[in-house]
Amino acid sequence: MPVERHRADAGGAGPADTAPASRTSHTSDTSHTPDGPGTDALARELLATAEALEAAGKEAAPAGVASYDVRVRLRDGDTPVFGPGRLTLLRAIEATGSISAAARRMGMSYRRAWLLVEAMNHEFREPLVTRHIGGVSGGGAQLTPFAQNLTAHYDTLLKEIRSLLDAHVPTFDAYLKGSKVVDPDEA
Repeated sequence: MPVERHRADAGGAGPADTAPASRTSHTSDTSHTPDGPGTDALARELLATAEALEAAGKEAAPAGVASYDVRVRLRDGDTPVFGPGRLTLLRAIEATGSISAAARRMGMSYRRAWLLVEAMNHEFREPLVTRHIGGVSGGGAQLTPFAQNLTAHYDTLLKEIRSLLDAHVPTFDAYLKGSKVVDPDEA
């Protein structure tokens, strides 16, 4: 699992410039999409891909240094509507200008990516992605201003959560077996 917090003296980077947050459980971010059998397996694949993209370039915390994973999913009632997998897809669409190119980048089928985009466009009060059908320019997709605001607010939420955790997690270093930190209860 990706490490969200590294101590500066351990040579790690801070969490503020990290990729999307990882997931809280194996619960699907996509349980509301109507794609029949295999939904759970595809959802796990999507989330694993998102987590792998997030973990790329991160160093593991050394033994004796506490770290954490942040996994935040927004829900509408009991239905997950936004989380790290969908955020990763939106960022891939923004970077490539195409749902199919974003799907290839994430290692998922075009159909799966299209279904996720359709679900997001229906679950929010405004669409998140607009599509342009082929033609001379070859078609494409882009994020709406509404989606850009949503992702910015989600990123802000994660940064605030990580900041809070960064302030408290060092206390747990002393509780780890390989720690060189003095027990906070004895200090």
